[in-house]
Amino acid sequence: MTEFLKKIHSIPSFATAIISGISLFRDSHAVRIDLVTEKAFSPEEESEARAIARTFVPEEFDCSLNIAKLTPDEKMVARAVRQAAERYSKAMACLLNDEDVVVTRTADGFDFTISVIADTAMSEEVVEKIISALGRMYCGRFTGRCVRSGRKIDSIEIEEEKENIEYDIPVRTFEISDFSFIEGSEVQKTAVYLADVNFESENVVVCGIIEDIEERSYTRKSDGAERAYFSVTLNDTTAQMRLTYFTRKSTIDKIRKLKAGDSIVCTGKTEIYRGAVRYTARYIDRGSMPAGFVPVRRASKPAPRYYSSVSPRPYSDYTQGDMFAKSALPACLKDNTFVVFDLETTGLNSSPSGGNMDRIIEIGAYKISGGEISESFSTFVNPGRKLSEEIIGLTGITQEMVENAPPYEKVMPDFFKFCQGAYLVGHNAAGFDFKFVDYYCSQLGYHLERKLFDTIPLSQELLFLSNYKLNTVADHFGITFNHHRAVDDALVTAKIFIELIKLKKSLPKPA
Repeated sequence: MTEFLKKIHSIPSFATAIISGISLFRDSHAVRIDLVTEKAFSPEEESEARAIARTFVPEEFDCSLNIAKLTPDEKMVARAVRQAAERYSKAMACLLNDEDVVVTRTADGFDFTISVIADTAMSEEVVEKIISALGRMYCGRFTGRCVRSGRKIDSIEIEEEKENIEYDIPVRTFEISDFSFIEGSEVQKTAVYLADVNFESENVVVCGIIEDIEERSYTRKSDGAERAYFSVTLNDTTAQMRLTYFTRKSTIDKIRKLKAGDSIVCTGKTEIYRGAVRYTARYIDRGSMPAGFVPVRRASKPAPRYYSSVSPRPYSDYTQGDMFAKSALPACLKDNTFVVFDLETTGLNSSPSGGNMDRIIEIGAYKISGGEISESFSTFVNPGRKLSEEIIGLTGITQEMVENAPPYEKVMPDFFKFCQGAYLVGHNAAGFDFKFVDYYCSQLGYHLERKLFDTIPLSQELLFLSNYKLNTVADHFGITFNHHRAVDDALVTAKIFIELIKLKKSLPKPA
């Protein structure tokens, strides 16, 4: 198969193609090869690929090559249809609602229907251009049409567009060094960063160093036989991942020789289960990260144009005038923007490599601009799991409070928008809170800059106290509050931060 793929990869549109399956039909003496490519291909390239496949199958067998492209879902196609309509007919596009574009999957592609109002001239030319645009983006057969809707043009209400733009951020990859086979049949050249493996796919290649490998066993339901499998922790310096590998008799002895510190390449599939990624390896081979590997920072989605679930509110406090009158505010405080935040969570596990990472259940944040606390951002977050009695007792947050709250997928884009252009501030933020917001933002493609000030080391530098817990520092400045609620902890931290910067008269080094 290595030689077959080498020849297939010589065709430009199949340079990254993979074999997704090979089927042998003994009764009909036929072989079917399933090929998946990431690029659109021409009829001539398809014929060339079929000719190559024919040379690798014995003459006494019929040979068929099934070529597919990693296709989008209906939502992605609908978005592409609307974008193409905007490009080819602004008059049509400006009158379209989301419900006016309906996409259905067919056996070999997608079919779309655009509902246009009766006063709009239907244009087959525009439909043909949209089909052509889809064909350039994706493989498969596309069909489409315009139909008349029941709406009249005078029924259309024009209002400000509030839809946030969707952005797909490509995953990062690196070149694999020193690849050699243990059991695979294809030379793997690139691997996905472990930190970016947050999607479902049938074919994901990862590479890293074994941190832990453990042989276990399970009882197969079909025949009650005892089978071995391996649980492996892999690290590529961007993240850790726990993966599962089910053994083959032909290679189990080779896999048993692997140990912590060895570099391996895994080819397998990912699936999302209860919000977590599961990786199951089909093949394990040898290979390593390139020498001196330095991860490239992943590009971030831009902040949403609009708040969708949680909007900030103006904040005013008459005591701010008195507080600031005591001494002049330093220029560094007046000339910069800060978001002071605090979280409540389901537990203390802030690392996905530590197992089942805990969830955010409340975010409280306040914005300091011009030296004053000017806005607040607060919300409960539905963790998608039951709260423990310990957390309920500690925070006073009940299951009912979070049950109808938005999940992190809805909250974090709004929080990311709230933080744009600001330094982040928190009490023990570097050791705890930032890890949560950074992780859950990154799961959605948003990457926070680590411009972070922590009031614990800043308090330790400027104050002489018995300890530097939040309530102790607050007592020092005469600030009272309801501890262990994010919205209250964030507000008192904001007030503490202002007082500390007034003492220091300059910004500290970011944590």
